[in-house]
Amino acid sequence: MQQLDRLRFTLRQLEVLIAVADSGSTAAAGERVALSQSATSAALGELESLLGAQLFDRVGRRLLLNDRGRAVLPQVRAALDDLRRVEAGFGATPGAGGEAPLDLRLAASRTIGTYLVPPMLAALLGRQPQARVTLRIANTRAVAAAVARLEVDVGLVEGHCSEPDLVVERWAEDRLVLVCAAADPLASRAVGDAELRGARWLLREPGSGTREAVEQALLPRLDYFVQTLEFDSNEALLQGVAAGLGIACLSVQVAADLLALGRVRLVATELPPIVRPLFLVHHRARVPSPALRAALLAPAAGP
Repeated sequence: MQQLDRLRFTLRQLEVLIAVADSGSTAAAGERVALSQSATSAALGELESLLGAQLFDRVGRRLLLNDRGRAVLPQVRAALDDLRRVEAGFGATPGAGGEAPLDLRLAASRTIGTYLVPPMLAALLGRQPQARVTLRIANTRAVAAAVARLEVDVGLVEGHCSEPDLVVERWAEDRLVLVCAAADPLASRAVGDAELRGARWLLREPGSGTREAVEQALLPRLDYFVQTLEFDSNEALLQGVAAGLGIACLSVQVAADLLALGRVRLVATELPPIVRPLFLVHHRARVPSPALRAALLAPAAGP
């Protein structure tokens, strides 16, 4: 019987490839995989030689993935992740039901990651104390990119995802509210569209799911915003509202504490309620397991 051909490259070489791609240098990659810089460089050189192609462009002291490297990296990440899960399934301490503990790499957009994910993870760890969880928080655009690169298992986002390799599923809903400072004259009466249009609006940065939802909900009614200020975090934006910088439309999850303290007030308008969907996204090559879905598809209820 003819023997099967052996793999030409090693798992260590694939680990080096990922480490160099993530860190941008063989020195930093060597620290991640516990190799010297020379051994890391040698492993990368051997891999490129076996594949018959350079995977990186050398730019000064940095190594940047070229088009071939970008094409192969998601496949390498997926393969190594699958092998690690196999290893964990045999070597980990089983949970109550005999299955291996959940190992979850999650990315979430800022509103979800800050306000919805912590109670969800607390409930998960209460049920599965042995579960391993890592959480990355960024805006919707960055979360979608991380899922597309297979750097995380799933993402939870507020906005639209255009990455072609992603599967997008409706996960939950979130209510948006208009708020202003407690001392703002707009807090004491009903506000029409003309006043809303002329107000100074505090907005999240482009790429934010909240920014996208606000523009979709309000611009068809107001046509445009006369004055705007941009913030790259919900907390800074809300403190700006409380300080009297302007008005904002943001998640009721974000505004709840300052509303309760009386530092911001709801703006009364004739606008219909603004409810936006929240989404779970995963790579087409990485279907969430039943255990992962059970952990994520029952988010904690918000106010």
